[in-house]
Amino acid sequence: MSVQRDEGAVSRFVERFAAQLTEAGMQRMASRVFAQLLANDAGAMTSAELGEALQISPAAVSGAVSYLTQVNMVSREREPGSRRDRYVLHNELWYETFTRRDQALTLFEKTLREGAAGLGTGSPAGARVAETAAFFEFLQHELHGLMDRWRDHRATLDLP
Repeated sequence: MSVQRDEGAVSRFVERFAAQLTEAGMQRMASRVFAQLLANDAGAMTSAELGEALQISPAAVSGAVSYLTQVNMVSREREPGSRRDRYVLHNELWYETFTRRDQALTLFEKTLREGAAGLGTGSPAGARVAETAAFFEFLQHELHGLMDRWRDHRATLDLP
């Protein structure tokens, strides 16, 4: 069974989601490349395919995929039997992204606790830093529970 895609609707989705990602702080071209990969059935495209789909230069694609690779949102793979690379979304992308965020929260919390001790928790700056550390600790705890609930919920969905 072949599903008919509305390429105009796909393009509007890619640009709209990319704009939202950009507003949230992601680089503009990386946002567009990420959204395009997300909208691709295979979740993988070559540099040439990305450039054609987004009407951007090879240099723009290269910069965007460098950023996305650096933040572990995509990986580079060699096309079987070819010398061309293709860029692939990670499986369970959002889970992996939040898991990496969890690692950053652990590091932030540790540094903040050390900073609060050095500043003295009785000082205004020390109290502020200690509260920030407590916030990151709380956020990390909640994130673990949230990801567990997501896995349970995802198992109930009719998804491939």
